[in-house]
Amino acid sequence: MSNYKNIESAVIHGGISKDPYTGAVNVPIYQTSTYEQIELGKNTGYEYSRTGNPTREALEKLIAELEGGKAGFAFGSGMAAITAVLSLFDSGDRVIISKNVYGGTFRVLDKVFSHFGIGYLIEDTTDTQALESKITPDVKAILVESPANPLLSITDLKAVADLARAKGILSIVDNTFMTPYLQRPLDFGINIVVHSATKYLGGHSDVVSGLVVVDSDELAQRLAFIQNSTGGVLGPFDSFLLIRGIKTLAVRMDRHVSNAEKIAEYLSSHEAISRIYYPGLVGSEGYEIQKRQAKNGGAMISFELRQGYSHKKFIDSLKLVSLAESLGGVESLVCHPASMTHASIPYEIRQKVGITDGLIRLSVGIENADDLIDDIEQALANSK
Repeated sequence: MSNYKNIESAVIHGGISKDPYTGAVNVPIYQTSTYEQIELGKNTGYEYSRTGNPTREALEKLIAELEGGKAGFAFGSGMAAITAVLSLFDSGDRVIISKNVYGGTFRVLDKVFSHFGIGYLIEDTTDTQALESKITPDVKAILVESPANPLLSITDLKAVADLARAKGILSIVDNTFMTPYLQRPLDFGINIVVHSATKYLGGHSDVVSGLVVVDSDELAQRLAFIQNSTGGVLGPFDSFLLIRGIKTLAVRMDRHVSNAEKIAEYLSSHEAISRIYYPGLVGSEGYEIQKRQAKNGGAMISFELRQGYSHKKFIDSLKLVSLAESLGGVESLVCHPASMTHASIPYEIRQKVGITDGLIRLSVGIENADDLIDDIEQALANSK
C-alpha cells in the first residue's frame, strides 16, 4: 500500500525507490552482466542483465506505476521502444499513424518494417469519425501522437481507444510530449504508451532511452519476450540517470509549462508570426479536447513567420536558445523540422501534412521566461 495519492509523490517514491539490501534511498547502479546462481536451475531472480537487471527493473516498475499500467519496459532509445512495439505485428498487418508524427517513426515503418511486410497508413487521427472507415481487416493498430510532432495537433484519446476496442485492434500513444505528469493515455482506454524518455522524463539532455507501458498481462508477456529476444535494453547506468531525472519531473514540468504559456501568449500577438501551434491557447484547434485529457498544453510550441521574415535569420540570431535536435531538456532548443527531425519524410508528404519549410519548433526550457522572450524578440527583429 503506497503512502501517497498524487503523482508529485509517485515520481519520487514510486516503483522500487530504495535499495532493499542496504536501505539506500537511491536504487544502486547494478553494473553487472551476469549473476551467480544458487544452484543448477535456481537463481536469485536474476540470471543475465539483458533479461533482467535490478536498476532497470526499478525504472520499469516506476514508469508502469506513473502511467497506471500493468508493466513497463526500458529500451536503449525511443526508437528501440517503438521498434519493439511494432514487432508485435505480423507480415501483412498495417498500422494507422497520425499524419504528423516524429520522422523516425515514419522512417522505421517506411524503410525497415516494410521489408517484413508490415505496412502503414497516414491518416488524420483528429477526425475519429473518418478514421473508422480506414480500418480494413489488415489494420491491426492505431498509433497516435497527441499532441503530435511538430504541429501539436490533438487527437481524442478516448475516441481512438473506443474505436480500436470496437474493431478488435490495438491503440498506441506516443506520450513523449506530455509525460504521465500531464496526460495518462491508459486512463482513457489506450493499450500501449511509448516514450522517448530522452526528452522530458530524463530532462537533462544526458541520457538516450525509451520506455513502453502496457495495459494487460498478455501484452506484457509478449513485449517481455520481444525485449529479451531482440536485446535493445537500457543499461543500468542510464536506468539510474533516468530514475534520477524522473524524481524532478513534476517541478520541471510546472516550470516548462509556465514558461511556454507566457511565450505562446507573446508570440500569438506578434506581428512577425503568421500562425502559432500551441494547444494551451484558448481557442486553438483541439483546445477543448486537450483540456479534457491533459492538465495543460505542455511546453512545445511551433510557429510560422510571416512573409518577409526569414526562419534562417531568426534561428541564426538566437543567443540563449540553442539550435539542436531533441527536446524536453532544461535548456530551450529550437528546431527546423523540415530539415532536422522530419527530414526523412518525403517533401511531398511534408507539404501535404503541413510541415512547411517555414515551420519552427520551440522546446521551451526552464530558464527565466523574460530572458527567453527577450532572446526571441531580438531574433524576430533580426529575421527581416
